[in-house]
Amino acid sequence: MTRAGRRARDGMAMSTLDTSTTDFLRDIKVLIVDDEHYTRKVIGTLLIGIGCTKIFEAGDGAIGLEMVRTIEPDIVLIDWEMPGIDGAEFVRQVRSPGSFPLPNVPIIMLTGHGGRSRVLEAVRLGVHEFLLKPVSSGALRERIVSVLTKPRKMVRYGRYYRPEPRQPATSEPAARRGGKAEVDPAA
Repeated sequence: MTRAGRRARDGMAMSTLDTSTTDFLRDIKVLIVDDEHYTRKVIGTLLIGIGCTKIFEAGDGAIGLEMVRTIEPDIVLIDWEMPGIDGAEFVRQVRSPGSFPLPNVPIIMLTGHGGRSRVLEAVRLGVHEFLLKPVSSGALRERIVSVLTKPRKMVRYGRYYRPEPRQPATSEPAARRGGKAEVDPAA
């Protein structure tokens, strides 16, 4: 699909949003934590395009942690690769119920690194969702709405505090054999 086709599709999707979703997105506080100024601006523009109006930015993980404490965002969008406190360390610090005031804040990791090991590490650390850059407004809207309207219970897995895993879909081959799909509790 061409870039213009994707823009038209995303625009059509936005025009079909119901009023309650539009109101919902307008009222949430979103914190973007990314060391790249241009990336923060692009993500901010996407958020404005889907109806978000309360958008905050942090240029590094340390400022992001302080902003979580002070503005109490409804959701955090964070980059993985940053100098100093990177995305992984940010998530580790936030997901510390004994020492961080808002350990349950939903976190979506936005990164250009989509290797399986990176995704599994992000989930293990406690992110709610993982999106690859460049991200579309439709994917961003879908994940934000899903995370905030279908919250998952936060649970402790060993030393990690994270959202309870989703119920896995049964794999086609296992279902045909009468078996069950297996879930790795460490994932």
